[in-house]
Amino acid sequence: MRLKSDIFVSALVRRVFSSGDFAVVERKGAADAGAIAIRQVMRDGRECLFMPAPQFFTAESDEDRLFEKRLDRAAPEEVEGKLEKEVRFDSDLWVVVLETETVEGLFAVAGEDDEPC
Repeated sequence: MRLKSDIFVSALVRRVFSSGDFAVVERKGAADAGAIAIRQVMRDGRECLFMPAPQFFTAESDEDRLFEKRLDRAAPEEVEGKLEKEVRFDSDLWVVVLETETVEGLFAVAGEDDEPC
């Protein structure tokens, strides 16, 4: 059984705070099954954007929710533009902002063999 989106987001925010970093819900989506976008903000102002992984990856994974990195160390304006398009497509989208140098261990990322953001 899949966790509700609001519970997943709440747990993610608590994990980030417990590690001494900062997190905020920038946009609330559908409580039960809204998709979740995660913005990771680095100290230098660059951002990584994680979105739900395509069905292909989730079928092969044991994880409840699986994300893929869509933008890597991009300018904030680029991330904002991408999210605006996503919200027009899916009005139930959650947006969570994490101010942390690593997302390792916070959520599952497809293709984790790549260098983590």
